[in-house]
Parts: sequence; structure tokens; C-alpha cells
Amino acid sequence: MPKNTSSQRLARQATELAIAVPQVMAHRLTRMALAGTSPNARDRKEFHGMGQEKMLAFSQSWFAMGWAATEAMQKSWLAVLSGARVPMMDMQAVLSEGMKPVHRKATANAKRLRKVSLF
Repeated sequence: MPKNTSSQRLARQATELAIAVPQVMAHRLTRMALAGTSPNARDRKEFHGMGQEKMLAFSQSWFAMGWAATEAMQKSWLAVLSGARVPMMDMQAVLSEGMKPVHRKATANAKRLRKVSLF
């Protein structure tokens, strides 16, 4: 089995995200339309969670990218100090780390909402 490079991992994450996001949006928009002006408790819980989960996933994403970039810069400085060849920063790996929390939440939502009846 070939090594899963950062570009392959990033492409897989992006593809899965591109499939999951429209599914989640379609379910939630349909749910909002059916709920109308008086959503029930289940709908209110789902609608409230939508905002919270986005803030959490995106803050985790920014933190993960910052941490991955920091680690890459530290490796570069260690290489400079030891006189070794300085490696290029793998930005695809940084982006992949940043996409993990968003990918994880969106794909989990798609899986969960496939099981939920709108009626």
C-alpha cells in the first residue's frame, strides 16, 4: 500500500468534505423550512448546535494549523543550527492538520443526519 502523503491526505479530506457539506446543508435547510416559525425542542437543539459546532471546529482548525506551522519552523531552525539542509515547510501537511477538525465534524454530522427523520 503506498504511503499516504500530505497531498493525498488533503485531497481525500477535501473530497469527503465536498460530499458531506451539501448533505448536511440540505438536511438542515429542509428541517428549518419544515419547522417554520415555531421549531420544536429537537429542532431548536439542532439549530443552536450548528453555530456552536462551527466556532469550535474552526478554532480547533486554526490552532492545529498554527501548531503544525510552529513545529515545521522549529524543525527548520534545528536544521539551520545543526548545519543541515533546511527542509521546505510542507504547507499541505499544515492545511491537512487544519482541515481535520472541520472534516471530522462535517462527516460526523452527515453520518448522524442520514439516520434522522425529518418528519
